[in-house]
Amino acid sequence: MRVVQVNAGVDERVKDPEELLARCFTLRGWSEALVEAGARSVGVVQRFHRDATIVRNGVRYLFRRRGVAAAVRHGAVPDLVHVNGLIFPACVWRLRRAVPDDRAIVVQDHGNRLDAERRGVVRGVRHALWRRGLRSADAFLFTATGQAASWRRAGLISTSQQTYTALEAGTAFRAVPRAAARQATGVSGSPALLWVGRLDANKDPLTVLVGFERALAMLPNARLTMVYGDDTLLAEVNTRIAASSALEGRVRLAGAVPHERMPEFYSAADIFVAGSHHEGSGYALLEACACGAVPVVTDIPSFAAITANGSLGATWTPRDAEAFARALAEVSSRDLSALGRRVSDHADRAFRWPAVGRRAMAIYREVIARRRARLTTRPAA
Repeated sequence: MRVVQVNAGVDERVKDPEELLARCFTLRGWSEALVEAGARSVGVVQRFHRDATIVRNGVRYLFRRRGVAAAVRHGAVPDLVHVNGLIFPACVWRLRRAVPDDRAIVVQDHGNRLDAERRGVVRGVRHALWRRGLRSADAFLFTATGQAASWRRAGLISTSQQTYTALEAGTAFRAVPRAAARQATGVSGSPALLWVGRLDANKDPLTVLVGFERALAMLPNARLTMVYGDDTLLAEVNTRIAASSALEGRVRLAGAVPHERMPEFYSAADIFVAGSHHEGSGYALLEACACGAVPVVTDIPSFAAITANGSLGATWTPRDAEAFARALAEVSSRDLSALGRRVSDHADRAFRWPAVGRRAMAIYREVIARRRARLTTRPAA
């Protein structure tokens, strides 16, 4: 099978293709996992500021200023085109016309929520164009089944188009020895809690802080370390910590940490916490599980899928600090070492890149077979 991934978005911050590949570890991981899973050839077409070609680990990356659809046909025409993101309907439409009729197209969700604001944007003519573009696809990939519902209700995905569940990414992270990890990171506490994510309204650090404060009555030796890059709500977070004698001294704001150091932080933690209102998947959650940190995260579709409906730890209702406090106390009362081993064992089976690649290839085969079966049974014009 020949597969080409298409990224139609341009990151204005990055001017060098090598730097882009260094940042896009999930793009590299997915592509290389397809090679390992048996794909005959794997390519990536990435919109960029200038044209360039890089070949790495069996994957050909084509960077193009324009002509993305034409670039897909560079060399052998792929059996399947994988488009990243549901927000590029024009690209999907052009791709459908650029490849032979018996070649399949799948589109993968990357947290592209169809919220009230976006539904307003796509009304009328734009809605019709968006629908026409996405109707050119054969199938769609979501982390969790429920994430497709709003797109179907809006008529942008038809009832005849298949949706599949597949993780948005995988991980190569593995746990490092706990004692060494704690010494290297300064993560501490009994239990030791870790937050990894932007300090913004969606990640909701304030609800997590309120819930943690309430749980401290039952967990007086607990400590929370917060790792973040975006610090939009940093002032509010600092104010909330300063206003609480319980939180002061028990919350450490670690700030940004290089990605290659994150296995140490995850391995040093007993529990990984998150307060997200919505996520496409949850990269940090996948990584934390791979390192044996027990998840206590919000009950949103992607997190529920990753945690086996909370059975690997606990889930709680977004925005509900009391629910977080209860979930945290309940999980902390269990054997965290044994539970952490169970979490990492599950990650080994389901979250590592080889497993993601095998799942993707199985979906691709089915999508290609379905498309070709429809063509053979389609009435002649």
